[in-house]
Amino acid sequence: MLADEVDYVVGVDTHRDQHVLAVVVAPSGAVLAEQSLCASARGYAQALRFVEQQTNGRRVWAVEGAGHYGAGFARHLSSHGETVLEIGRGPRDEQRLRGKDDSLDAIRAARTALGSQTLTLPRAGERREALRLLLLARRSAVGVRREALVQLRSVIVTCPDRLREQLRGLPGQRLIVRCVRLRRSSPCTPDQLASKLVLRSLARRVEAATAEAAELEREILAHIRALAPRLLEEPGVGPIVAAQLIVTWSHPGRVRSEAAFARLAGVAPIPASSGQTIRHRLSRGGDRQLNCALHTVILHRRQHDPATKDYIARRVAEGKTTRDAVRSLKRYLARHLYRTLNAETPLMT
Repeated sequence: MLADEVDYVVGVDTHRDQHVLAVVVAPSGAVLAEQSLCASARGYAQALRFVEQQTNGRRVWAVEGAGHYGAGFARHLSSHGETVLEIGRGPRDEQRLRGKDDSLDAIRAARTALGSQTLTLPRAGERREALRLLLLARRSAVGVRREALVQLRSVIVTCPDRLREQLRGLPGQRLIVRCVRLRRSSPCTPDQLASKLVLRSLARRVEAATAEAAELEREILAHIRALAPRLLEEPGVGPIVAAQLIVTWSHPGRVRSEAAFARLAGVAPIPASSGQTIRHRLSRGGDRQLNCALHTVILHRRQHDPATKDYIARRVAEGKTTRDAVRSLKRYLARHLYRTLNAETPLMT
């Protein structure tokens, strides 16, 4: 446990404009000192000097929100040789029972780190942060495109009969091109005019979001080829899946083992037996974006990879269900991709 390895843990509760830290003595969990700091470079430097004055032994920093409000502080600490751990939010039940404020949250972060068996390092690396931001923007563009397409088809259902007959039989891309070219005609009733304007607006939105998503994907692909090109050789692993794998895994040492990576991905087997039924289910925790990425790979391999098809058929013949076979595949895939990422270490550093 961490309490056996360090003398102090500094818990940090992070917010947009201000952070609160609490210095906790590792053996006893007693609070030694507390301080508030401004979320700026000057505040970070003051916090580090304050902790150096209060402690004279080995220490680590347990930062809540190290991937969001605490990202700048975590980078500052790491650049000065400090060990930083990423701490998740505490259970809501504990907050109800013991109360909540910034100081209590900072103390809770430190004590959580002391009692935790699984400690996580924050994500690191300029390219990894670039990938995270590119994925975020692409996900937004794809969401805008999807919503605009749904709205466009909904408008077609209720638009005037003549216009509806012209549009509803068209395939996707031809429909977008046709709607972009819609123009006001005379004579034109108010509902016809409104329908044409709305359809043209939505079609243009779909085109813009599609172009934006494609541009972002090209940028993502360039980063993947620089960081981990071998990932793209895996069946079913495209640029988006590879980017999500790298963003979550981040760097060597952040995830200590393949079992920890499986748990982070939400594919660790958990006993779910009862009576004479012996079975396992997959963990529902972890990073759901990473879980979605693994699921995407499995869907592709079930359709196109002969080895995957043979494996599922063999397990079904043994008496397993298709769902059980897919669970095993996800666990195997997490192990395999974790090893692939570690094998790329010379490129990732």
